[in-house]
Amino acid sequence: MRIAILDPAAGISGDMMLGALVGAGLDSAWLEGLPARVGFPDVRVTVQSVDRAALKAVKVDFAIPARPGHSGHGRTVGDLLEVVRRADVSETVRGQAVRAFELLGEAEGRVHGVAPSAVHLHEVGAIDAVLDIVGAVEGVQRLGFDAVYNRPVAVGRGWVDAAHGKLPVPAPATLDLLQGIEVSSGGPIEGEATTPTGAVLLRVLSSGPPPERWRVIGSGWGAGTRNDPQWPNALRLIVAETAPEAGAVEVIVTDIDDMTPEYLEPLRQAVFDAGAVDCQTWSSQGKKGRSSVRIEVLAPVSAADQVVAALFAHGTTAGVRRWPAWRWTLARREIAVELEGATRVRVKVRDGPDGQRVKAEYDDVVLAAKALNRSALDIAREAERRAEHMLSKT
Repeated sequence: MRIAILDPAAGISGDMMLGALVGAGLDSAWLEGLPARVGFPDVRVTVQSVDRAALKAVKVDFAIPARPGHSGHGRTVGDLLEVVRRADVSETVRGQAVRAFELLGEAEGRVHGVAPSAVHLHEVGAIDAVLDIVGAVEGVQRLGFDAVYNRPVAVGRGWVDAAHGKLPVPAPATLDLLQGIEVSSGGPIEGEATTPTGAVLLRVLSSGPPPERWRVIGSGWGAGTRNDPQWPNALRLIVAETAPEAGAVEVIVTDIDDMTPEYLEPLRQAVFDAGAVDCQTWSSQGKKGRSSVRIEVLAPVSAADQVVAALFAHGTTAGVRRWPAWRWTLARREIAVELEGATRVRVKVRDGPDGQRVKAEYDDVVLAAKALNRSALDIAREAERRAEHMLSKT
């Protein structure tokens, strides 16, 4: 899995998130075209490299023109939801952005005692929030992340200026939105480090703390507005991939002697859907001379209970045995090769002690063989030869 790990050691805001995405590889030209697709064609985008405590980071700014004759009272969250629903974005992006504004309206509404849809945001802040939230959600999708995680988030300390005076940090709406998210204590940040927009992005994008093991692929830094020489006011986005080649697992075993064999495959699939990393079956001898099948499953510790539940739900077993173990495999990744007719086949690459080993993905091989009217074995051999040639050039 390709994952993003947000490291908000200096907090998080919408502009910091967009800058981190650009720093991690997002095309800034796409970002410059975002306002028009969202419904604000007059908004101009500036993307530049800046210095934050001797650290290079990307700063994203929106130049939002004032509306002639506008009273300045802003827009309600209900208005902004309609803007998001009309935006030229994918259904997935629209759904997450709508959820973000619903959460934002609920949090502000609880703080101020008004209906969520009636919460007002200042005109400039309202447009900025729409562009930050839609841009961050779509940016994550464009960079191809399978999941987003976050490290503990800094909130700052002291007081922040609000429309009706000063409020303690974190601001009440920010604190409401951070429910369930791990917050870091201490740190050098005086003032607001995490904004309501930053907090709500964590709520809709992040799946929580990062997995136990992962490998770094790259990173990007997104700058905030302040520039303190003592600490970098920037959000780090770590681009990584999961590293399942080592880790604690549980071995879960059961014997079944009263289930017809054709239902073993649906049982195996249910076990994998529950989070198992391996499942083996073989014939065995049960009590009273009955033929039976032994099922042995390897599961991450975090998924072991779900795997046991799947064995009970989809099989006929009355009990299982389980014990801890340690799993160690070769580091692995996946590349794609192109055959005739633009047919693509994924190839698994394992880094062994004697060099790289390749193996074509079975499902892709079968589909390619059918499409090209060739044998599956021939397709697999060609895909692996092409993969080896590709790897030799890197």
